[in-house]
Amino acid sequence: MIDWDLWLTVGAIICLLAMSGFFSGSETALTAASRARLLQNEKQGSKRAGIAAQLMQSRERLIGALLVGNNLVNILASALATSALIRLFGEAAVVYATFIMTALVLIFSEVLPKTLALLRPEGFATFVAPIVRVVVLVFSPVTAVVQWIVRLILGIFGVRGVKEIQSAHEEIRGAVDLQHAEGGLKKQERDRLGALLDLQELEVNDVMVHRTRMWALNADDPPAKIVEAALAAPYTRMPLYRDSVENLVGVMHAKDLFRAVQAAGGNVDAIDLSAIVKDPWFVPDTTRLHDQLNAFLRRRTHFALVVDEYGDLMGLVTLEDILEEIVGEIEDEYDVNMEGIAPQGDGSVLVDGSVTIRDLNRALDWELPDDEATTAAGLVIHEAQTIPDVGQTFTFHGVRFVVVERERNRVTQMRLTKAPEAEPED
Repeated sequence: MIDWDLWLTVGAIICLLAMSGFFSGSETALTAASRARLLQNEKQGSKRAGIAAQLMQSRERLIGALLVGNNLVNILASALATSALIRLFGEAAVVYATFIMTALVLIFSEVLPKTLALLRPEGFATFVAPIVRVVVLVFSPVTAVVQWIVRLILGIFGVRGVKEIQSAHEEIRGAVDLQHAEGGLKKQERDRLGALLDLQELEVNDVMVHRTRMWALNADDPPAKIVEAALAAPYTRMPLYRDSVENLVGVMHAKDLFRAVQAAGGNVDAIDLSAIVKDPWFVPDTTRLHDQLNAFLRRRTHFALVVDEYGDLMGLVTLEDILEEIVGEIEDEYDVNMEGIAPQGDGSVLVDGSVTIRDLNRALDWELPDDEATTAAGLVIHEAQTIPDVGQTFTFHGVRFVVVERERNRVTQMRLTKAPEAEPED
């Protein structure tokens, strides 16, 4: 004779295990899915993706409802299995039920659905989102009570539920670093994306051309000499000064100069420089690169002079300097090839003292700090607390610095070697 009660119990246990798998897989999918991808799918017309994204906005409520449902069905399935086995095997069935239900719940209600959800988190989350939304609504009163009890218990131990909100920049930067570590992004791609995020943190003085390296023209020189110097310059925009480089009186564009030469019929002495020289634009050295980029685009200009808090000239910055922070060095056939970073056969690197730490880190994939110094020479001077002599050796931040050349108080060239292990500073 068929024991219908037993088979109904077995069918109920199977249904409860399936429901448990649904809750487990939904929890994993809705916590592992990318909200950015779901929002993109929603823009492409997927209503289910929009529901999933809305559920993920309140993770505490979502996870609470799924855990309540999951525990209810698991406990009920275990109770039914124990009851059925007791009728067959007596009191010893408690042990049998424990092992059998543990194996069934572990395989079919935990590992299997969670593995499937991890393989395709966005697809799984999109599929189950409408049903999960109903579950969250049904269990919301129970979830609210559970959350209140949890907060009360944590409060007794002094734990406050303060939610730390990660900025969008930090989240994107973490995703970029993770993709690079897993091989999804090449180093150049990681550097470009990271540099774009750094525009909010970097200042103009981090990328400017120092006044000692500026290509400036003397406004008191004869027009013929100015035209000759402009032709020899690798730049199209050049500042003009009187008496000293500190006293800048304007900025001249090479195209304006050559148009003036053409208008004068080739007679360079007849050129009126005051008619083609534009007023200089001064910006503070603490201006953020993001703000300076927007200012360049708004003013439709590519050139600005940088001053410190006292109004003294520090250097100049161009739109190209900012773009190079994102895409790397931009060179054309008129750029002057200047020695900067030169790898050597013995594994060391010859570095000019004027090379910025940021460029050095980007080229060699190092992590030298740039908080207190901008250039490689500045880092050595800051760490050594002295102006080193030629031949002196220092080891800072896992890198050995050997001073190769020095001009007066300027360290002009160094030899850098990655230290195999931490060494005491010399």
